[in-house]
Amino acid sequence: MTASYLPQIRLYQNWLREQRGLQFADYDALWRWSVTDLDAFWQSIWDYFDLQSPTPHSAVLAKNTMPGAQWFPGAQVNYARQVLRHADAADAAGLPAIVSSNEKRQHRELSWPELRRQVASLALHLQAQGVQPGDRVAAYLPNVPEAMVAFLATVSIGGVWSICAPDMGTHAVLDRFRQIEPKVLIAVDGVTYGGRDHDRLAVLAELRAALPSVQHTLLLGNLNATVSVAGCADWIGATARNDAETTAFEPLWLPFDHPLWVVYSSGTTGLPKPIVHGHGGMVLVALQLKCLHNDVGCSYAPNSLGERFHWYSSTGWVMWNAQVSGLLGGTTCVIFDGNPGGSKEHPDWGLLWRFAVETGVTYFGAGAAFYANCMKAGLALHDCGDLSRIRALGTTGSPLSPEMQEWGTAQFRLIRGMADKTPAAAGLSAPAQAGAEPQPDIWWNNISGGTDFCGAFLGGHRELPQVPGEMQCRMLGAAVESWNAEGLPVTDAVGELVCTRPIPSMPLFLWGDKDGSRYLSSYFDMYPAGHGRQPGGGDGPASMGAVWRHGDWLKIGANGGCIIYGRSDATINRHGLRMGTSEIYSAVEALPEVLDSLVVDLEYLGRESYMPLFVVLRPGSALDDALRERINGAVRTALSPRFVPDDIHVVAEVPRTLSGKKQELPVKKLLLGQPIEKVVNKDAMANPQCLDWYVAFAARRAVPAAAVG
Repeated sequence: MTASYLPQIRLYQNWLREQRGLQFADYDALWRWSVTDLDAFWQSIWDYFDLQSPTPHSAVLAKNTMPGAQWFPGAQVNYARQVLRHADAADAAGLPAIVSSNEKRQHRELSWPELRRQVASLALHLQAQGVQPGDRVAAYLPNVPEAMVAFLATVSIGGVWSICAPDMGTHAVLDRFRQIEPKVLIAVDGVTYGGRDHDRLAVLAELRAALPSVQHTLLLGNLNATVSVAGCADWIGATARNDAETTAFEPLWLPFDHPLWVVYSSGTTGLPKPIVHGHGGMVLVALQLKCLHNDVGCSYAPNSLGERFHWYSSTGWVMWNAQVSGLLGGTTCVIFDGNPGGSKEHPDWGLLWRFAVETGVTYFGAGAAFYANCMKAGLALHDCGDLSRIRALGTTGSPLSPEMQEWGTAQFRLIRGMADKTPAAAGLSAPAQAGAEPQPDIWWNNISGGTDFCGAFLGGHRELPQVPGEMQCRMLGAAVESWNAEGLPVTDAVGELVCTRPIPSMPLFLWGDKDGSRYLSSYFDMYPAGHGRQPGGGDGPASMGAVWRHGDWLKIGANGGCIIYGRSDATINRHGLRMGTSEIYSAVEALPEVLDSLVVDLEYLGRESYMPLFVVLRPGSALDDALRERINGAVRTALSPRFVPDDIHVVAEVPRTLSGKKQELPVKKLLLGQPIEKVVNKDAMANPQCLDWYVAFAARRAVPAAAVG
C-alpha cells in the first residue's frame, strides 16, 4: 500500500465530482442522495466500476416495488466474467488470485491465469455432463481454492450454485439441497478441523442416495489426493484440461437477473429458506460494499498495490460469499480452512494472526466472537509476528462490544508503535520515518447485514469518526431506518430495522415458492403496503409494496452511528451462523425421551451469546449426563457443533398459543429482562399457567432490562 493511500470512498466521491458534477457537504448528504435518487446512484456504481454489457439496459430501476423490483432490464452480465477480466493485469503485476492455507500448514497460491484455466476446464466438463443455464450445482466443500473454482465454473455457464459446509450434518444438508434438486454434486472426501481429520465419505454416500436428481458427482480429495469412489468423477481430471478450448473459453452473457446462487436463511418454522440472488444485483452490491465501504482495493491498482483480503469463514456462512467477492474487484483473496482457535487439547487463538503475518494480509476480517475469544485468552498480538501490514479489521456476525474493539485498538497501537521503530516499516526511509507523525488507530469496519440479501445495511466509512461498539454509517443505497412500535422512524432509540427502498441484491425469489407467499411473509408482512415507501419519507401507494423488515433491533444515533442490539425475532444466530429453531426441534424431539422443546438465543449487545434449551421429558425419564450428551449429540450430528445449547433445563410445559405455536419470542424477551405483561397476551395462550416457571427462571438469571420495544 502506498504512503499516500486514498480511501476507496474518497476516490468514488472524487469521481462523482469530476464525472457527474456532484458534491456533498458531508456523508449524510451523500447517503440521502443515494437512497432518494436510486437511478442516479446505482447507475453511478455501474459506471464507476466500468461494468460491461453487450446490450444496453432500458432503465435502472424499471419497477420500484417490494418485493418484485426490476433492475437494469436489457443488460447482460456474468459474475465470473467480471472476476476473470482482472486476470491479465493482476498477473502482469505479479499478484496471485488466491492464497490459502490450513491447519496442516499446506500453503498454496493460485495465479490468475491458473484460476482462469481451471475455471474453463471445469466449466467445459460440466457442460459435457449436460449442465444447462438454470441447472443447480450443489457443493459440499470446505473453504479451499477448489470451492471458488467450482463456483466460478458453475456460474460461468449459467448454472446455479449452492454450497454447504462439511461440518453440517447429513439431515441439515439434505434439508437444503433436496429443495433445489441439483443436477451435479461436488463433494469432498473429508476435512481437518480442530487437529483431527474427519472423513466425509459416508456422508457423501448418504447425500447421493437421498438426492435422486443428481446425475453427476465430482469428488475432491482433500484428505487423500488419490481418493477414488465408484460412480464419482475425479476433481483433478476435471480441472486438468489445457487446450485450445480452455484458452478460448468465455463465460456466457446472461440476463441481469439470471439466478447466481441459492443461499439459506432459516426462519422459526419449516425448512430453511432457499434464497435466490441474481448475477447483476450481486456484482453491483458486492463491488459497492467491498470497495466503497469495506475499503478493499484492487491489488494491482497503484493506490492499493498488493492488497490482500482475508475474512475468516466457513463455506456455511455468507461471509464465504463475501470473501469470494474480493475477486470481483481484482483483489487477492487469502483464505484459511480449519479451526481459528486451534484444538481442544491445544487452544491457540494466535493461529489466524500468524497466518496473516505469513501471507501478508492487509485487511483482516472475522466474526465478533473470534475477537472476543482472543481477548479472553489474553492473547498479545505482537507475539504473533509483524502485523503492521494490516490496515483494517472487519467484524460482523454478532454485535461487537466496545470492550472488544478497545482491546483490539490497544493491541494495534502497540504493534504500530513497534513497527514505527523499524526503519523499513511501511517502506519509509529512516530519516523520513523519524519525522513522521504517529499512525492513526487501526480502522475497525464493523458491518451488519444478512444472508437474506447477501449484503450489509450498516457498516464502515474510512473517513468518519470511530466510536467503539458502533457501526459508522448506513450503507450507500440502503434506505435503512429504525421504526418504533407505531411504525415511525426514530433516532437515538431502539426500534425495528427496516429498509424502505429496494436494493439490487434483494432476493429474486425463494426457490420453490411458486406464488411468492413465503418470500412475502418472511420480510414484507409486518407493515402495511405503501407505508413509509415514499422517497425521503412518507407513505406511497399500496402498489409499491411494503418495507423490508429485517428482524434486528437497531438504534441510529444523531451522529449517524448505528448499534445492532440482536435479533428481534426468534431465529438462532450463533456468531453469525443462522439456524431455524424448527431444525433444532427436529433433531431434539426425535429422541424418545423428549416430548417437547423450546430454544431461544439470548444474543444481545455487550453480553455473550447464550442459548438455553428447555425440554419436556417423557414420564420416567430424567435429565442425567447420558441424556444430556444424547441431546447435544443429536444437535451436533443433525446440524452443527455451533448449535449445541449452552444449557439444558427440564420444564413441565412449553408455552404455546391457542393455535399451538411455540412462544419463542415472548420467552426470549422475558429472559432479556422485559416484564411478562409486556411480552405476552396470556388470553392468547393455550397454557398461560406454565409461564410462572419461566418468570422465576428469568428472575434467577437477573438480566438487566433490555432497552428494546
